[in-house]
Amino acid sequence: MDSFKDVLEAAQMYCKAQMAEPTYNLYIDGLEPISFEDSSHITLSVRNDFICKIVTDRYLGLLKEAFKSVLGFDVDITLVVPSTPPHEVVLAQQYEANPASPQGNYEFTFENFIKGPSNQFAFAAAQAVAANPSGAYNPLFIYGGSGLGKTHLLTAIQTEIKRTHPDFVIMYVTCEQFTNELIAAIRAGSTEDFRMKYRVADLLLVDDIQFIAGKESTQEEFFHTFNSLHDAHKQIVIASDRPAKEIKSLEERLRTRFEWGLTADVQPPDFETRVAIVKRKAELLHLDLPEDVAEFIANHLKNNIRQLEGAVKKLNAYYMLEGIQPVISVAQNAIKDILNETQPVPVTIEKIIGEVSRTFNVSPADIRGTKRNANVASARRVAIYILREVTGMSMEEIGREFSGRDHSTIVYSLKTMERDMKNDQHLRETVSDIIKNVKA
Repeated sequence: MDSFKDVLEAAQMYCKAQMAEPTYNLYIDGLEPISFEDSSHITLSVRNDFICKIVTDRYLGLLKEAFKSVLGFDVDITLVVPSTPPHEVVLAQQYEANPASPQGNYEFTFENFIKGPSNQFAFAAAQAVAANPSGAYNPLFIYGGSGLGKTHLLTAIQTEIKRTHPDFVIMYVTCEQFTNELIAAIRAGSTEDFRMKYRVADLLLVDDIQFIAGKESTQEEFFHTFNSLHDAHKQIVIASDRPAKEIKSLEERLRTRFEWGLTADVQPPDFETRVAIVKRKAELLHLDLPEDVAEFIANHLKNNIRQLEGAVKKLNAYYMLEGIQPVISVAQNAIKDILNETQPVPVTIEKIIGEVSRTFNVSPADIRGTKRNANVASARRVAIYILREVTGMSMEEIGREFSGRDHSTIVYSLKTMERDMKNDQHLRETVSDIIKNVKA
Protein backbone atom coordinates (compact mmCIF):
# COMPACT_ATOMS: atom_id res chain seq x y z
CA MET A 1 0.00 0.00 0.00
CA ASP A 2 1.34 3.40 -0.97
CA SER A 3 -0.33 5.44 1.73
CA PHE A 4 -2.55 5.45 4.79
CA LYS A 5 -5.37 6.60 2.52
CA ASP A 6 -4.96 3.46 0.40
CA VAL A 7 -5.06 1.34 3.55
CA LEU A 8 -8.27 3.05 4.67
CA GLU A 9 -9.90 2.60 1.27
CA ALA A 10 -9.05 -1.11 1.28
CA ALA A 11 -10.49 -1.47 4.78
CA GLN A 12 -13.63 0.36 3.68
CA MET A 13 -14.07 -2.04 0.78
CA TYR A 14 -13.80 -4.92 3.26
CA CYS A 15 -16.59 -3.36 5.34
CA LYS A 16 -18.70 -2.61 2.27
CA ALA A 17 -18.77 -6.29 1.35
CA GLN A 18 -20.34 -7.09 4.72
CA MET A 19 -22.81 -4.23 5.13
CA ALA A 20 -26.02 -3.08 3.50
CA GLU A 21 -25.16 -0.33 1.04
CA PRO A 22 -27.25 2.44 2.71
CA THR A 23 -25.63 1.65 6.08
CA TYR A 24 -22.15 1.61 4.59
CA ASN A 25 -22.73 4.90 2.78
CA LEU A 26 -23.95 6.57 5.94
CA TYR A 27 -21.35 5.38 8.46
CA ILE A 28 -18.19 4.05 6.80
CA ASP A 29 -17.85 5.72 3.41
CA GLY A 30 -17.29 9.17 4.95
CA LEU A 31 -14.40 8.19 7.23
CA GLU A 32 -11.26 10.26 6.64
CA PRO A 33 -7.65 9.36 7.57
CA ILE A 34 -5.88 11.49 10.19
CA SER A 35 -2.91 9.51 11.52
CA PHE A 36 -1.34 6.06 11.63
CA GLU A 37 1.03 6.05 14.63
CA ASP A 38 3.58 3.38 15.54
CA SER A 39 2.00 1.05 12.99
CA SER A 40 -0.61 0.11 15.58
CA HIS A 41 -2.84 3.11 16.32
CA ILE A 42 -5.15 4.57 13.71
CA THR A 43 -7.05 7.84 14.08
CA LEU A 44 -9.99 8.49 11.78
CA SER A 45 -12.20 11.52 11.33
CA VAL A 46 -15.99 11.22 11.33
CA ARG A 47 -18.45 13.89 10.31
CA ASN A 48 -20.24 14.47 13.62
CA ASP A 49 -20.90 13.17 17.12
CA PHE A 50 -24.00 11.38 15.88
CA ILE A 51 -22.08 9.16 13.45
CA CYS A 52 -19.19 8.80 15.89
CA LYS A 53 -21.46 7.21 18.48
CA ILE A 54 -23.06 4.81 16.02
CA VAL A 55 -19.73 3.68 14.54
CA THR A 56 -18.21 3.28 18.01
CA ASP A 57 -21.16 1.28 19.32
CA ARG A 58 -21.79 -0.89 16.28
CA TYR A 59 -19.01 -0.97 13.73
CA LEU A 60 -15.70 -0.49 15.55
CA GLY A 61 -15.19 -4.25 15.74
CA LEU A 62 -15.79 -4.60 12.01
CA LEU A 63 -13.35 -1.75 11.29
CA LYS A 64 -10.63 -3.42 13.37
CA GLU A 65 -11.27 -6.68 11.55
CA ALA A 66 -11.04 -4.85 8.22
CA PHE A 67 -7.71 -3.19 9.03
CA LYS A 68 -6.30 -6.49 10.27
CA SER A 69 -7.33 -8.09 6.98
CA VAL A 70 -5.48 -5.37 5.05
CA LEU A 71 -2.41 -4.95 7.29
CA GLY A 72 -2.02 -8.42 8.72
CA PHE A 73 -1.94 -7.28 12.37
CA ASP A 74 -4.25 -5.82 15.02
CA VAL A 75 -4.68 -2.07 15.42
CA ASP A 76 -6.38 0.28 17.85
CA ILE A 77 -8.77 2.82 16.36
CA THR A 78 -9.71 6.28 17.63
CA LEU A 79 -12.56 8.25 16.09
CA VAL A 80 -12.53 12.03 16.33
CA VAL A 81 -14.96 14.76 15.32
CA PRO A 82 -13.08 17.80 13.96
CA SER A 83 -15.90 20.24 14.69
CA THR A 84 -19.62 19.91 15.20
CA PRO A 85 -21.97 22.55 13.80
CA PRO A 86 -24.80 23.52 16.18
CA HIS A 87 -27.55 21.78 14.20
CA GLU A 88 -25.55 18.53 14.28
CA VAL A 89 -25.21 18.78 18.05
CA VAL A 90 -29.01 18.95 18.20
CA LEU A 91 -29.20 15.90 15.94
CA ALA A 92 -26.88 13.95 18.21
CA GLN A 93 -28.96 14.94 21.22
CA GLN A 94 -32.07 13.73 19.43
CA TYR A 95 -30.39 10.38 18.91
CA GLU A 96 -29.44 10.15 22.57
CA ALA A 97 -33.03 10.88 23.55
CA ASN A 98 -34.12 7.98 21.33
CA PRO A 99 -37.42 9.59 20.23
CA ALA A 100 -40.29 7.26 20.79
CA SER A 101 -43.99 7.17 21.43
CA PRO A 102 -46.29 10.19 21.73
CA GLN A 103 -45.42 12.05 24.93
CA GLY A 104 -43.38 8.98 25.94
CA ASN A 105 -46.62 7.14 26.65
CA TYR A 106 -45.24 3.84 27.86
CA GLU A 107 -48.54 2.90 29.54
CA PHE A 108 -49.55 1.47 26.16
CA THR A 109 -48.27 -2.12 26.22
CA PHE A 110 -49.34 -5.46 24.82
CA GLU A 111 -50.27 -6.54 28.33
CA ASN A 112 -52.92 -3.86 28.80
CA PHE A 113 -54.31 -3.93 25.26
CA ILE A 114 -57.88 -5.27 25.37
CA LYS A 115 -58.22 -7.89 22.66
CA GLY A 116 -61.39 -8.87 20.84
CA PRO A 117 -62.55 -10.13 17.45
CA SER A 118 -62.28 -6.61 16.02
CA ASN A 119 -58.56 -6.23 16.71
CA GLN A 120 -57.19 -9.73 17.29
CA PHE A 121 -55.40 -10.00 13.95
CA ALA A 122 -53.76 -6.57 14.24
CA PHE A 123 -52.70 -7.41 17.80
CA ALA A 124 -51.13 -10.70 16.71
CA ALA A 125 -49.33 -8.98 13.83
CA ALA A 126 -47.96 -6.29 16.14
CA GLN A 127 -46.71 -8.93 18.58
CA ALA A 128 -45.04 -10.83 15.73
CA VAL A 129 -43.20 -7.70 14.60
CA ALA A 130 -42.08 -6.92 18.15
CA ALA A 131 -40.80 -10.48 18.56
CA ASN A 132 -38.97 -10.51 15.23
CA PRO A 133 -38.23 -7.03 13.84
CA SER A 134 -37.51 -6.96 10.10
CA GLY A 135 -38.89 -10.44 9.72
CA ALA A 136 -41.74 -11.49 7.47
CA TYR A 137 -43.96 -8.48 8.15
CA ASN A 138 -42.07 -5.45 6.88
CA PRO A 139 -43.69 -3.04 6.64
CA LEU A 140 -46.59 -3.64 8.98
CA PHE A 141 -49.48 -1.40 7.90
CA ILE A 142 -52.25 -1.01 10.51
CA TYR A 143 -55.40 0.88 9.60
CA GLY A 144 -58.69 1.73 11.26
CA GLY A 145 -60.83 4.60 12.46
CA SER A 146 -59.81 7.16 15.05
CA GLY A 147 -59.65 5.98 18.65
CA LEU A 148 -59.60 2.24 17.95
CA GLY A 149 -56.14 1.42 19.32
CA LYS A 150 -53.70 1.92 16.44
CA THR A 151 -51.45 4.22 18.44
CA HIS A 152 -51.64 1.79 21.37
CA LEU A 153 -50.32 -1.00 19.13
CA LEU A 154 -47.54 1.16 17.67
CA THR A 155 -46.44 2.21 21.13
CA ALA A 156 -46.61 -1.37 22.39
CA ILE A 157 -44.32 -2.47 19.55
CA GLN A 158 -41.89 0.32 20.40
CA THR A 159 -41.98 -0.47 24.13
CA GLU A 160 -41.37 -4.19 23.62
CA ILE A 161 -38.54 -3.73 21.11
CA LYS A 162 -36.90 -1.14 23.34
CA ARG A 163 -36.98 -3.71 26.14
CA THR A 164 -35.58 -6.57 24.08
CA HIS A 165 -33.21 -4.50 21.90
CA PRO A 166 -32.00 -1.62 24.10
CA ASP A 167 -29.37 -0.64 21.53
CA PHE A 168 -31.96 -0.05 18.78
CA VAL A 169 -32.45 3.44 17.40
CA ILE A 170 -36.23 3.87 17.52
CA MET A 171 -38.04 6.71 15.76
CA TYR A 172 -41.75 7.33 16.41
CA VAL A 173 -43.21 10.18 14.39
CA THR A 174 -46.55 11.37 13.10
CA CYS A 175 -46.84 12.22 9.43
CA GLU A 176 -47.44 15.85 10.41
CA GLN A 177 -44.23 15.93 12.46
CA PHE A 178 -42.28 14.36 9.59
CA THR A 179 -43.61 17.01 7.20
CA ASN A 180 -42.90 19.89 9.57
CA GLU A 181 -39.36 18.68 10.21
CA LEU A 182 -38.74 18.34 6.48
CA ILE A 183 -39.95 21.90 5.87
CA ALA A 184 -37.73 23.20 8.68
CA ALA A 185 -34.75 21.26 7.32
CA ILE A 186 -35.25 22.66 3.82
CA ARG A 187 -35.40 26.20 5.21
CA ALA A 188 -32.29 25.64 7.34
CA GLY A 189 -30.37 23.94 4.54
CA SER A 190 -29.97 20.80 6.66
CA THR A 191 -31.85 18.20 4.64
CA GLU A 192 -28.94 15.74 4.84
CA ASP A 193 -29.15 15.77 8.62
CA PHE A 194 -32.92 15.31 8.41
CA ARG A 195 -32.40 12.26 6.21
CA MET A 196 -29.74 10.88 8.50
CA LYS A 197 -32.00 11.22 11.52
CA TYR A 198 -34.57 8.83 10.07
CA ARG A 199 -32.37 6.58 7.97
CA VAL A 200 -30.28 5.41 10.93
CA ALA A 201 -33.38 4.00 12.62
CA ASP A 202 -33.62 0.31 13.38
CA LEU A 203 -37.34 0.77 13.93
CA LEU A 204 -39.42 3.51 12.32
CA LEU A 205 -43.04 3.94 13.43
CA VAL A 206 -45.18 6.44 11.53
CA ASP A 207 -48.65 7.40 12.73
CA ASP A 208 -51.42 9.02 10.65
CA ILE A 209 -49.68 8.39 7.34
CA GLN A 210 -52.89 9.37 5.50
CA PHE A 211 -51.86 13.02 5.93
CA ILE A 212 -49.04 12.45 3.45
CA ALA A 213 -51.65 12.58 0.66
CA GLY A 214 -51.08 15.47 -1.72
CA LYS A 215 -47.76 16.51 -0.11
CA GLU A 216 -45.38 15.90 -2.99
CA SER A 217 -42.11 16.82 -1.27
CA THR A 218 -43.00 14.78 1.80
CA GLN A 219 -43.93 11.78 -0.33
CA GLU A 220 -40.65 12.06 -2.23
CA GLU A 221 -38.60 12.20 0.96
CA PHE A 222 -40.53 9.42 2.68
CA PHE A 223 -40.20 7.24 -0.41
CA HIS A 224 -36.40 7.40 -0.19
CA THR A 225 -36.43 6.99 3.60
CA PHE A 226 -38.63 3.91 3.23
CA ASN A 227 -36.34 2.43 0.59
CA SER A 228 -33.20 3.12 2.62
CA LEU A 229 -34.58 1.42 5.72
CA HIS A 230 -36.21 -1.48 3.91
CA ASP A 231 -33.06 -2.17 1.90
CA ALA A 232 -31.08 -2.20 5.16
CA HIS A 233 -33.57 -4.69 6.67
CA LYS A 234 -34.89 -2.23 9.26
CA GLN A 235 -38.45 -2.55 10.56
CA ILE A 236 -41.13 -0.08 9.44
CA VAL A 237 -44.57 0.16 11.05
CA ILE A 238 -47.23 2.48 9.63
CA ALA A 239 -50.67 3.46 10.92
CA SER A 240 -53.47 5.03 8.90
CA ASP A 241 -57.17 5.73 9.21
CA ARG A 242 -57.80 3.88 5.93
CA PRO A 243 -56.19 1.23 3.70
CA ALA A 244 -53.31 2.40 1.52
CA LYS A 245 -55.39 1.88 -1.62
CA GLU A 246 -57.96 4.40 -0.32
CA ILE A 247 -55.51 7.21 0.45
CA LYS A 248 -56.23 9.64 -2.36
CA SER A 249 -53.37 11.55 -4.03
CA LEU A 250 -50.91 8.94 -2.72
CA GLU A 251 -48.20 8.09 -5.24
CA GLU A 252 -48.53 4.58 -6.61
CA ARG A 253 -44.92 3.74 -5.77
CA LEU A 254 -45.64 4.46 -2.08
CA ARG A 255 -48.97 2.65 -2.18
CA THR A 256 -47.32 -0.53 -3.44
CA ARG A 257 -44.55 -0.31 -0.84
CA PHE A 258 -47.06 0.08 1.97
CA GLU A 259 -48.59 -3.20 0.77
CA TRP A 260 -45.29 -5.10 0.54
CA GLY A 261 -45.53 -6.57 4.01
CA LEU A 262 -48.65 -7.22 6.06
CA THR A 263 -51.81 -5.12 6.30
CA ALA A 264 -54.01 -5.46 9.38
CA ASP A 265 -57.16 -3.57 10.29
CA VAL A 266 -58.77 -2.63 13.59
CA GLN A 267 -62.54 -2.30 13.68
CA PRO A 268 -64.85 -0.80 16.31
CA PRO A 269 -64.97 -3.18 19.30
CA ASP A 270 -67.96 -5.45 19.84
CA PHE A 271 -70.11 -5.23 22.97
CA GLU A 272 -68.11 -7.70 25.05
CA THR A 273 -64.84 -5.98 24.19
CA ARG A 274 -66.33 -2.58 25.00
CA VAL A 275 -67.41 -3.83 28.42
CA ALA A 276 -63.90 -5.19 29.04
CA ILE A 277 -62.38 -1.83 28.05
CA VAL A 278 -64.70 0.07 30.40
CA LYS A 279 -63.90 -2.27 33.28
CA ARG A 280 -60.17 -2.08 32.63
CA LYS A 281 -60.21 1.72 32.61
CA ALA A 282 -62.20 1.78 35.85
CA GLU A 283 -59.71 -0.64 37.40
CA LEU A 284 -56.78 1.60 36.43
CA LEU A 285 -58.54 4.56 38.05
CA HIS A 286 -59.39 2.47 41.15
CA LEU A 287 -63.07 3.17 40.51
CA ASP A 288 -65.56 0.59 41.76
CA LEU A 289 -67.85 0.44 38.74
CA PRO A 290 -71.02 -1.69 38.95
CA GLU A 291 -71.58 -4.25 36.19
CA ASP A 292 -74.81 -2.64 35.01
CA VAL A 293 -73.09 0.74 34.63
CA ALA A 294 -70.23 -0.79 32.62
CA GLU A 295 -72.74 -2.47 30.32
CA PHE A 296 -74.79 0.73 30.02
CA ILE A 297 -71.73 2.68 28.86
CA ALA A 298 -70.69 -0.08 26.45
CA ASN A 299 -74.19 -0.27 25.00
CA HIS A 300 -74.40 3.45 24.25
CA LEU A 301 -70.86 4.31 23.12
CA LYS A 302 -69.96 2.17 20.14
CA ASN A 303 -67.72 4.30 17.93
CA ASN A 304 -64.31 4.16 19.56
CA ILE A 305 -62.28 3.43 22.66
CA ARG A 306 -61.63 7.07 23.52
CA GLN A 307 -65.34 7.65 24.08
CA LEU A 308 -65.51 4.69 26.46
CA GLU A 309 -62.47 5.85 28.41
CA GLY A 310 -63.81 9.40 28.46
CA ALA A 311 -67.06 8.25 30.04
CA VAL A 312 -65.22 6.34 32.77
CA LYS A 313 -62.95 9.33 33.46
CA LYS A 314 -66.01 11.56 33.81
CA LEU A 315 -67.64 9.16 36.27
CA ASN A 316 -64.40 9.02 38.21
CA ALA A 317 -64.27 12.81 38.33
CA TYR A 318 -67.83 12.96 39.67
CA TYR A 319 -66.83 10.52 42.41
CA MET A 320 -63.45 12.06 43.30
CA LEU A 321 -64.56 15.69 43.25
CA GLU A 322 -68.16 15.50 44.44
CA GLY A 323 -68.50 12.07 46.02
CA ILE A 324 -71.19 11.04 43.52
CA GLN A 325 -71.41 7.26 43.14
CA PRO A 326 -71.17 5.83 39.58
CA VAL A 327 -74.76 4.68 39.10
CA ILE A 328 -76.89 4.48 35.95
CA SER A 329 -78.44 7.94 36.32
CA VAL A 330 -74.99 9.53 36.61
CA ALA A 331 -73.72 7.49 33.68
CA GLN A 332 -76.63 8.76 31.59
CA ASN A 333 -75.46 12.35 32.09
CA ALA A 334 -71.85 11.43 31.29
CA ILE A 335 -72.90 9.61 28.13
CA LYS A 336 -75.13 12.50 27.07
CA ASP A 337 -72.24 14.96 27.34
CA ILE A 338 -69.93 12.74 25.30
CA LEU A 339 -72.51 12.09 22.60
CA ASN A 340 -73.13 15.83 22.31
CA GLU A 341 -69.39 16.48 22.04
CA THR A 342 -68.90 13.91 19.31
CA GLN A 343 -72.12 14.33 17.35
CA PRO A 344 -71.09 15.28 13.79
CA VAL A 345 -72.48 18.46 12.32
CA PRO A 346 -74.92 17.49 9.54
CA VAL A 347 -73.60 18.45 6.12
CA THR A 348 -76.34 19.30 3.62
CA ILE A 349 -76.23 19.58 -0.15
CA GLU A 350 -77.13 23.26 0.17
CA LYS A 351 -74.26 23.88 2.57
CA ILE A 352 -71.74 22.31 0.22
CA ILE A 353 -72.98 24.10 -2.88
CA GLY A 354 -73.19 27.36 -0.92
CA GLU A 355 -69.56 27.08 0.20
CA VAL A 356 -68.40 26.24 -3.34
CA SER A 357 -70.46 29.19 -4.60
CA ARG A 358 -68.68 31.61 -2.25
CA THR A 359 -65.26 30.19 -3.03
CA PHE A 360 -65.62 30.40 -6.82
CA ASN A 361 -67.89 33.47 -6.88
CA VAL A 362 -70.48 31.54 -8.87
CA SER A 363 -74.19 31.40 -8.04
CA PRO A 364 -75.66 28.14 -6.68
CA ALA A 365 -78.09 28.12 -9.62
CA ASP A 366 -75.22 28.20 -12.11
CA ILE A 367 -73.42 25.39 -10.27
CA ARG A 368 -76.52 23.20 -10.49
CA GLY A 369 -77.32 24.35 -14.02
CA THR A 370 -75.96 23.80 -17.51
CA LYS A 371 -73.60 26.73 -18.10
CA ARG A 372 -70.22 25.59 -19.40
CA ASN A 373 -67.81 28.50 -19.01
CA ALA A 374 -64.55 27.52 -17.34
CA ASN A 375 -65.15 28.95 -13.86
CA VAL A 376 -68.67 27.53 -13.57
CA ALA A 377 -67.54 24.12 -14.84
CA SER A 378 -64.67 24.06 -12.32
CA ALA A 379 -66.99 24.98 -9.46
CA ARG A 380 -69.46 22.30 -10.54
CA ARG A 381 -66.77 19.60 -10.63
CA VAL A 382 -65.58 20.61 -7.15
CA ALA A 383 -69.15 20.51 -5.80
CA ILE A 384 -69.76 17.07 -7.32
CA TYR A 385 -66.48 15.75 -5.91
CA ILE A 386 -67.16 17.07 -2.40
CA LEU A 387 -70.74 15.77 -2.42
CA ARG A 388 -69.43 12.32 -3.25
CA GLU A 389 -66.64 12.49 -0.64
CA VAL A 390 -68.59 14.00 2.24
CA THR A 391 -72.12 12.67 1.84
CA GLY A 392 -71.50 9.35 0.10
CA MET A 393 -74.39 10.04 -2.29
CA SER A 394 -74.74 7.72 -5.27
CA MET A 395 -73.89 8.88 -8.80
CA GLU A 396 -77.58 8.93 -9.67
CA GLU A 397 -78.47 11.02 -6.60
CA ILE A 398 -75.73 13.52 -7.38
CA GLY A 399 -76.80 13.67 -11.02
CA ARG A 400 -80.34 14.61 -10.03
CA GLU A 401 -78.99 17.59 -8.06
CA PHE A 402 -77.19 18.87 -11.16
CA SER A 403 -79.95 19.25 -13.75
CA GLY A 404 -80.45 15.52 -14.15
CA ARG A 405 -76.95 14.64 -15.36
CA ASP A 406 -76.54 10.92 -15.99
CA HIS A 407 -74.28 8.41 -14.25
CA SER A 408 -71.49 8.52 -16.85
CA THR A 409 -71.29 12.33 -16.68
CA ILE A 410 -70.84 12.27 -12.91
CA VAL A 411 -68.20 9.52 -13.17
CA TYR A 412 -66.32 11.55 -15.79
CA SER A 413 -66.46 14.64 -13.57
CA LEU A 414 -65.07 12.72 -10.59
CA LYS A 415 -62.23 11.20 -12.62
CA THR A 416 -61.37 14.63 -14.00
CA MET A 417 -61.23 16.03 -10.47
CA GLU A 418 -59.01 13.21 -9.21
CA ARG A 419 -56.63 13.75 -12.13
CA ASP A 420 -56.55 17.52 -11.67
CA MET A 421 -56.06 17.30 -7.91
CA LYS A 422 -53.11 14.99 -8.37
CA ASN A 423 -51.32 17.64 -10.41
CA ASP A 424 -52.62 20.85 -8.84
CA GLN A 425 -51.68 21.58 -5.24
CA HIS A 426 -53.77 24.77 -5.17
CA LEU A 427 -56.87 22.80 -6.17
CA ARG A 428 -56.19 20.21 -3.47
CA GLU A 429 -55.90 22.95 -0.86
CA THR A 430 -59.08 24.63 -2.10
CA VAL A 431 -61.06 21.39 -1.85
CA SER A 432 -59.61 20.69 1.60
CA ASP A 433 -60.56 24.17 2.83
CA ILE A 434 -64.12 23.83 1.53
CA ILE A 435 -64.55 20.45 3.22
CA LYS A 436 -63.27 21.86 6.51
CA ASN A 437 -65.67 24.78 6.26
CA VAL A 438 -68.75 22.68 5.54
CA LYS A 439 -67.93 20.36 8.44
CA ALA A 440 -67.26 23.22 10.87
